[in-house]
Amino acid sequence: MADKNKRSSFPQVFWVANGVEVLERFAYYGIYMGFGIYLQQLGYSRGDLGIIQSIFLAFSYLVPLFSGTFADKYGFKKMLIVSYLAYLPAILLLIVTETFSGIAITMLTIGFAAGIFKPLISGTVRATTDKTNKTLGFGIFYQMVNIGASFGPIVMGKLRGWSWDYVFITAAAAVGLMFLITLFFYKEPPRELEGVTLKQKFNDIKIALSDMKFVVFLVLLGVFFWMPFWAFFNVLAVYIHDHMNTAALYQSTSSVLGEGITRIISNFEEGEWRLNAEAISHTGYIIIVFQLLISRTFEKRPAIPSFLFGLFVAAAGFVVLALAVTGSNNLVYLGVFLFAIGEMISSPRIQEYIMWIAPKEKAGLYMGTNFLAVFIGAILSGIYTGVMGGFERAGNPEYIMYTLAAHTILGIAAIYIFTKTLGEFKELDQ
Repeated sequence: MADKNKRSSFPQVFWVANGVEVLERFAYYGIYMGFGIYLQQLGYSRGDLGIIQSIFLAFSYLVPLFSGTFADKYGFKKMLIVSYLAYLPAILLLIVTETFSGIAITMLTIGFAAGIFKPLISGTVRATTDKTNKTLGFGIFYQMVNIGASFGPIVMGKLRGWSWDYVFITAAAAVGLMFLITLFFYKEPPRELEGVTLKQKFNDIKIALSDMKFVVFLVLLGVFFWMPFWAFFNVLAVYIHDHMNTAALYQSTSSVLGEGITRIISNFEEGEWRLNAEAISHTGYIIIVFQLLISRTFEKRPAIPSFLFGLFVAAAGFVVLALAVTGSNNLVYLGVFLFAIGEMISSPRIQEYIMWIAPKEKAGLYMGTNFLAVFIGAILSGIYTGVMGGFERAGNPEYIMYTLAAHTILGIAAIYIFTKTLGEFKELDQ
């Protein structure tokens, strides 16, 4: 008789998919995190950067609504290859195009490719896990995302010290390697097909969005959670690069980490070592260390109060990042850490909440509409990059962080009022 407590082993395709995920996040975040510094060196304004960021993020999060349907029809492997065929030439085009329209179309294409790719790996993980190993399987997947997202900006930050062409060539090489791994090692996992046509998908979304209370909730999440969330990643690298003493940050960081490690995340410019802004302007490395602890701490606590507390911690992070410019630059580490803690409390909790308020047979549909909240925040987030430009011209760059903190606190109030007046959604037991 089989041991019911024995955890199933993961098939080879599970590890292949996770390896590809690391490379894709490495390329995606390697380009995205330093992109503001790149555009600035080409002479473009913060407003121009904001437009490109909004387009890039919007496509990254709108396309997954539909790419799962095509994966059902044509298979994961074919759709993965389609995403690479969009990714690879778009990244290589960044080497040769410096016009605004050319860069915008190129980043739109990269966002489109990332949007096709995004649900295919999580879908593979879902198809290759069962009830005995799904928690571990998704935990591994989540860590792979953060490993790629952490190492991408570190490596690309180092490479841009020599040439931006090296950044784009390295990202393209990562996609080329993904293509070869998928072609030779990815075997289509057996799975139950959703069997939903695009027309049905639109109808299903229409049904979910016929619940006006749910729609208002999604809009509130988009405007008050996802918009400042994406704005953090959009503005922080240029904020650190332009308004903090990165040479002094190098000195203080090397006194803690040692000169050898700090040089990996720094470049020698104008006769001194300077810390690369994009290497420290993301949360991936903090999530790798603390996510399990945070998840365990909050798993038994009510969803909405936990979510709102996470927003409060993120808002505190924005305030500290403002003080990092006007006070000690070393506060940047505390600011990023607080924002990361807020993200780890809020983001998984609200997505889990949406899954559990859905009737069981509509869980996928409700999670699909959750992408709409992310999309709203993504497409609006570029506005704040332009707003930062205005604050910079007035000589107060730190005001962008105070504004994002105020925006987030306003969000806490708005979502609290929503749940008190219209009531929380009921989480189902199964």
